[in-house]
Amino acid sequence: MSTRISRNTKINGLLLLVVVALAVLPLVLGLGDHKEEPFTGADAEAETAITELQPDYEPWFSPLYEPPSGEIESALFALQAALGAGVLAYYFGLRRGRRQGAALAAADEGGAGPTDRAVRADGAGLADGAARADRAGGTDSGSPGSPEAPGSGAARSDAQGSGLSAAGPGGPAGDVRDRDA
Repeated sequence: MSTRISRNTKINGLLLLVVVALAVLPLVLGLGDHKEEPFTGADAEAETAITELQPDYEPWFSPLYEPPSGEIESALFALQAALGAGVLAYYFGLRRGRRQGAALAAADEGGAGPTDRAVRADGAGLADGAARADRAGGTDSGSPGSPEAPGSGAARSDAQGSGLSAAGPGGPAGDVRDRDA
């Protein structure tokens, strides 16, 4: 059995190495050793350059809040970065979930059959055929003329017996699903 690394895995590994190199190389090469604070931010560098070029420069604005120490300032910056990363992760996760939900809905509309999944109210999934067999007293005919056939619009219920029609509130016929998820 041969192990092949996918192209995406190779690219991700290479990108990870580049990021590590960008973080480590300045430390290894000693860049910034000649400065009092070797790795200051862009704001401090800009302030230094401005005061060198225009010693009598007066800033137009002053900060709304000046942290009492550099450690608190760093902590607030890290908090800001973490909140931003959380918002971005939530957004991309939401987009991916919606895309997967749309793909699942399209697959359900294309050919609902005994292997499709029905989602119970408690979140556990049952095979569509098993859910119909429970409701029909142990039989799962699934024939096109039967009331339990997918897409027939027959009344089906979820695990808690809600009695919703298969079409749902104006939706296409198919399994009873949690439409709000």
